Amino acid sequence: MSDTYRPTGLAELRDALVDSKGERLAVAGGGSAADWGGAPEHDAVLDTTGMSGLISYNPTDMTVAVQAGMPFATLQETLAENAQWVALDPARAATVGGLVATADAGPVRHTYGTSRDSVIGVTVVLADGTVARSGGYVIKNVAGYDLAKLFHGSLGTLGVLAEVILRLHPRPAATATLAVPCDAATAFDLGGTLVHGGLEPVALEWSDGVLLARFDGTAGGVEDRLRRARALAGADATEAAADAWDAVADLVRGTDGDTVVRLGTAPDRTASLAALVGREASAHAVDAAMASSPYAGAHTVRLRGATAAAHAAVVTALRGEYPAATICRWADGLRDELPAWGEPPPAVAVLRAVKRSFDPDDRLCPGRFAPWF
Repeated sequence: MSDTYRPTGLAELRDALVDSKGERLAVAGGGSAADWGGAPEHDAVLDTTGMSGLISYNPTDMTVAVQAGMPFATLQETLAENAQWVALDPARAATVGGLVATADAGPVRHTYGTSRDSVIGVTVVLADGTVARSGGYVIKNVAGYDLAKLFHGSLGTLGVLAEVILRLHPRPAATATLAVPCDAATAFDLGGTLVHGGLEPVALEWSDGVLLARFDGTAGGVEDRLRRARALAGADATEAAADAWDAVADLVRGTDGDTVVRLGTAPDRTASLAALVGREASAHAVDAAMASSPYAGAHTVRLRGATAAAHAAVVTALRGEYPAATICRWADGLRDELPAWGEPPPAVAVLRAVKRSFDPDDRLCPGRFAPWF
């Protein structure tokens, strides 16, 4: 059994990285993304969940600073007391630092983007114990290297997030969702009609054959936009049940025995991706479901049933078109069937150079991006 370091603050985190010199570390948070990408080879675990405190919160300035190990759900509950929120809705239970490290986001990415758009400052500790800060409480502060964006999606391989400063938004007074059964091509066209018609849906998600369009705002404004959206969408459109978005989250998370793949495309490629998933799933007798934010070009494919070899065949076909697809949940035996990542992206030389600069001894999560580096 490997040792575990569980610091409770910045100084202890720095000491843990210095004291563990020579050890390979797997950086862990809430554990909901532990299977993303490659499996890290490690001698010890650095558990960030002990760093879960609220550092400062100024509702007037609409900013909050937290330790990176704070559960994101806990932060949202705290902010709700002042009718505020961080404009992210990930499907999984994660820490704040984990959301940055995985570049995770949910359907409201359509309007608010991902964590890189919400984070305005970070404090990180590098593998040799160096403490580095970037950004601050002023949203337009861009002095120095933007470490927040560099660490966004780094999966713990460049350094350990210790503290995160985020911008906030007011919580809407009301919300409602329109549900329209349709195929992917129709979803893309109808989504465009809703967006360009001035209805301002905060989220557009095509999931398992249904387009969901969410509207936030005042009670009267939401009611009016929902009515106009139904008129544009046609007779099949209905107001969705309150748990409609929970079903999307369940699909994105998957469950034991599933394979879950995330990938990005140009927005107008949603229909062709759906067709590819359908063909390959049928060819290999795999049950496939898909959730897409079409106008963000962000997609999740869930595979269920059949064998690990069948899942591998579908993933390989997806990688043929989209090499950077991330496997976030692995069916039993799938790791024996294919590597963690597909063909390296054109910028892989830059990625390797950044890794060497920040972690020259490859101590942090080695193997997470194998075979790229």
